[in-house]
Amino acid sequence: MEVYADERRDTVLTKFHMLRQQSQKSAGEFNKSLADFIAPRETGLPDYIGGFAVTAGIGAEELSAKFKAEHDDYNAIMVSALADRLAEAFAERLHQIAREDWGYGKTENLTNDDLIRERYRGIRPAPGYPACPDHTERKTIFDLLDVEKIGIYHTESMAMHPEARCPAGFWRTRRPIISQSERSSATRWRSTRRARAWRWRRWSGGCRRT
Repeated sequence: MEVYADERRDTVLTKFHMLRQQSQKSAGEFNKSLADFIAPRETGLPDYIGGFAVTAGIGAEELSAKFKAEHDDYNAIMVSALADRLAEAFAERLHQIAREDWGYGKTENLTNDDLIRERYRGIRPAPGYPACPDHTERKTIFDLLDVEKIGIYHTESMAMHPEARCPAGFWRTRRPIISQSERSSATRWRSTRRARAWRWRRWSGGCRRT
């Protein structure tokens, strides 16, 4: 998927490489990819995705460590748990704002239970999860949004700090589950990423099938 620098759509800012389901389907069904839900370039139709990164964990690890040093395990655990829940709540709120800005969320009348059960249009898939199992797409989001300026960073192995953080994207669709991916997908992924086979095994998580 190509992301353009502006509405003229003549300069590619970056690309996302989405994997596709690889499983036996019933007649009339097909193997899905997140890329299927973005208008193809040849249609000439403008389309949009969103991206975000939030954290509520700045200073939380240090505060939790302070409580641990004082043998206060309860408050140490509560600091981490609250920071994590606040980050998820921030992501939920940003998604609500995005739906309203895109128009189709303006008529929502959802209860807290509806929000928890995701009874709204759209998803916010994060790299490394079933809809987008390729962890390296996290770096694309980091570079695109300059995420490190708010204090979130990732290691060489794609672990993220602080713990209470959430980088992801916004899609106006349902979530496909990429549970298995065959050698053909591995070959295409390695070609676009110019990566060796061991990197495919490392970054594709549990979705690979060889």
